Amino acid sequence: MPSDYDAIVIGAGPAGLTAAFELARLGIRTLVLEQTTQMGGISRTEVYRGFRFDIGGHRFFTRVPEIDALWRETLGDDLLRVKRQSRIFYQGRFFQYPIALGNALANLGPLEGLQIIGSYARARIAPQRPEESFEQWVSNRFGERLYRMFFKSYTEKVWGMPCSTISADWAAQRIQGLSLRTAILNALTGSSSAKTLIDSVLYPRLGPGMMWEALAERAVALGAQVRVGARAESVRLGQDGLHEVTFLTHAGRETVTAPNIISSAPLSKLVLGLQPTPPEKVRESALSLHYRDFCLVQLLLNGDDLFPDNWLYIHSPEVQVGRIQNSKNWSADLVPEPGVSSLGMEYFCTEGDSLWRQSDDALVRLATKELAMLGLARSEQVFDGVVIRQKRAYPVYSEGYTQAVSTIRDYLADLRGVQTVGRNGMHRYNNLDHSMLTGLLAARNIAGANHDLWQVNADETYLESPLAE
Repeated sequence: MPSDYDAIVIGAGPAGLTAAFELARLGIRTLVLEQTTQMGGISRTEVYRGFRFDIGGHRFFTRVPEIDALWRETLGDDLLRVKRQSRIFYQGRFFQYPIALGNALANLGPLEGLQIIGSYARARIAPQRPEESFEQWVSNRFGERLYRMFFKSYTEKVWGMPCSTISADWAAQRIQGLSLRTAILNALTGSSSAKTLIDSVLYPRLGPGMMWEALAERAVALGAQVRVGARAESVRLGQDGLHEVTFLTHAGRETVTAPNIISSAPLSKLVLGLQPTPPEKVRESALSLHYRDFCLVQLLLNGDDLFPDNWLYIHSPEVQVGRIQNSKNWSADLVPEPGVSSLGMEYFCTEGDSLWRQSDDALVRLATKELAMLGLARSEQVFDGVVIRQKRAYPVYSEGYTQAVSTIRDYLADLRGVQTVGRNGMHRYNNLDHSMLTGLLAARNIAGANHDLWQVNADETYLESPLAE
């Protein structure tokens, strides 16, 4: 039987759209299904009263020449070069990241500095073994005292679980090459051997959504079809290699066929929507995967130059906010006029919990109060606010997730014509460029290549911090 399309892409985020563009460029009949009305997934740009803002903040940096070229070809002069600055805010002070020994000692004082060095020495003499959790991994490399200051509070805000239950391999991926020893050597030699800090990045003039809207337009111009408001419900695997995807729209259910499926939907959702039903072990692995949600409270303020950072990581345990984005420090065009600012207050939570259930007005009041408590702006500067609730913002890297993903990966490897891409699609920490690269290579696999998508993101040396982005 002839198929409706040669390939169906589930999800119009960075990975899905990159796959669709490459497929269309290769002349492969492609349909993209996106359940929302916007391009970009969590990397989209929202607009409120003329203010444009990210859902979590996304910077564009890559060492993959093809991805860099794709960005520049797509946006041209609308792709800005932006100074990248982010710091840790703790006990009313700003701390550099990666950790700079001189800066930390100046803020904490010599007595605290000696205690940090002592804690580090104890960790080196008697490290925790076996090293299975985030807490153990960080404490072994920085000492327990520094771990509790600069890692524990924020990380537990993000993931909603004790650091003792977060997988050590996630820490290894996010903080590669950093240790207190590195910080001390840097301070003594005046050099900086840390490879994780990026000084400048590219950024679309009107926010990341500008990139995805333009990339979708390019894909459509080459022949791809993009259906918004189309939520994929199931994938029926055909023994003859022709698969059926059923999706829901405002008009009802539709089913389309293709021999190739590229999914950037949450990995668990894909597995649980497969027909025939996968083996019980595979389904149990999918059910064990979890996701973290968050509420973005975007505050509109009077005033310029509130702080120079693109974002701040809030390690102060007395407030619930985890991170604060300063939109105009990405691009001046994200605010409608001079003299005003827009701050994204990020509250990590789980759908249905007490924070998630608060009304929009209550969340705006909470964000305004905590901003003033931190001393970053006065309450009277805030003149409005809007709330965005984001489901499945981040895959959770709890203990056991590696084995669960491995079980699913082995099962999917035996399915003809089914590939998963992107952060949620692979339940793996991927930066923006890595997610796009998985989409690009998946498209080329359909055209006859044989790329292992799970080898993408093998070089972690330019990741910026141990913190979720």
